[in-house]
Amino acid sequence: MGCWTTLSSNWAFPTTVLSLYGFFAYCRIAEPFLTPYLIGPHKNISGEVLNNYLFPIWTYAYLVFLFPVFLLTDFLRYKPLIVVQGLFLVTNYVLLCFAPGLTAMTFLQVNYAVVTSTEVAYFAYIYSVIPPEKYQRATGYLRSAMLAGYTFGASLGQVLVSLAGVDYFYINAITLGVVSIAFLISFWLPMPQRSMFFKGKKEAAVPLQFGQEGPLGAHRPAEPVMIKDGAVMGKEKMEHNRSAGWCSRENVSTACLLLWQSFRESYSSRHVVYWSLWWALATSGYGQIFNYIQLMWDHIEPSTESSIYNGGVEAVCSLVGAAAAFSVGYIRVSWAVWGELALGLFSAVGTGAIFLMALTSSIWACYAGYVIFKSCYMFLITITTFQIAANLSMESYALTFGINTFVALTLQTVITAIVVDETALGLDIVTQFIIYGIYYAVISILFLIRGTYTACAHGCGAPEQREAPVPTEVIAAERF
Repeated sequence: MGCWTTLSSNWAFPTTVLSLYGFFAYCRIAEPFLTPYLIGPHKNISGEVLNNYLFPIWTYAYLVFLFPVFLLTDFLRYKPLIVVQGLFLVTNYVLLCFAPGLTAMTFLQVNYAVVTSTEVAYFAYIYSVIPPEKYQRATGYLRSAMLAGYTFGASLGQVLVSLAGVDYFYINAITLGVVSIAFLISFWLPMPQRSMFFKGKKEAAVPLQFGQEGPLGAHRPAEPVMIKDGAVMGKEKMEHNRSAGWCSRENVSTACLLLWQSFRESYSSRHVVYWSLWWALATSGYGQIFNYIQLMWDHIEPSTESSIYNGGVEAVCSLVGAAAAFSVGYIRVSWAVWGELALGLFSAVGTGAIFLMALTSSIWACYAGYVIFKSCYMFLITITTFQIAANLSMESYALTFGINTFVALTLQTVITAIVVDETALGLDIVTQFIIYGIYYAVISILFLIRGTYTACAHGCGAPEQREAPVPTEVIAAERF
């Protein structure tokens, strides 16, 4: 027991366990071949049903789950939600392997929405169990583990399909075994003793002295305090409220106050607002491209009639995207001045790639367009992430990440409901991609205008905005 306590208190142990979990959880060998599997003889679902009925259900369910899960993740202290994610990943591939019929596949979309909504627990867990000075290294390890798992899974899937001729059913069965390993690993994670916003009795009872850093690196006063209704309460009142416990009304009120303060801190900067706007707009469009690209590939070259290379393309995208994101750390540019112009320019390149995917009849040209588009997005989201996080505390960054993701998903849901859903326009896949291209063109024009204005204002004598140094170790493995 003492050995376990020593291990779990060492920052390397939870980082290693969570990295292993991330590798196996994102090593989804069958994911690049989901559409061919559903369209093929095993499930026998038409492309139109997939496009206009099944896939939109995931978007709607994801939106419903995201915000409640975000709050629940912090309240339950992360580990339970990671275990839930592992369990639902296992359920996901059990359904894919053994559940027949459209009803089962409809439930599959809701099940997978739980998996994606609980990703926030994976990203936030590590900050609650390691010291702040280890955040940078741990983040790099976790992102790298995810990338390695995804790349290895996509590559192995392509090898099994193209060289070994393995049936898609067995590809899904192998993936079931891999994610089951991730589920078992999740139980080895130490249980965090604190959360970012909900403070328990045990944590409240440990006063921090002036100059001593709290859980998120913030300096605390010498006397133990509690915030209530915007005012600082003294020691006597806090002693009384301590007994109320983790789920008390006072504790929830304090958590809500901290959330509101973090929200105000995050969006009080116009600079952060502009970068968050691009994040939300671009991510919603990227989500649509990512969700429906396999249907586009199947439209250009049906998987039932020819060999497919979905896994190889996804592996290349991961590697090229990693290289693009890694390069950010070595580009000596004042992103505060030129960043918005870069958002506009690379969004314009992404726009061209989307139109190439929509209008070409060559599967290889479509593959190339997807690699270009995804690489541009990975490059820009890395810049955006660090520009937003540069001057925010960790809890504010986590909240900003959640809000930006929620806004992006809301926009994606609106697009899905209007453009994709069979109850609305129910457009075919080519027309959808043309609309996505127009959508990205609007984003690029907006930020080209804004970026040109910012650059001209700086050139005309406006004081140069100084930006915080970007930690290259984390940039190398940022969001993929």
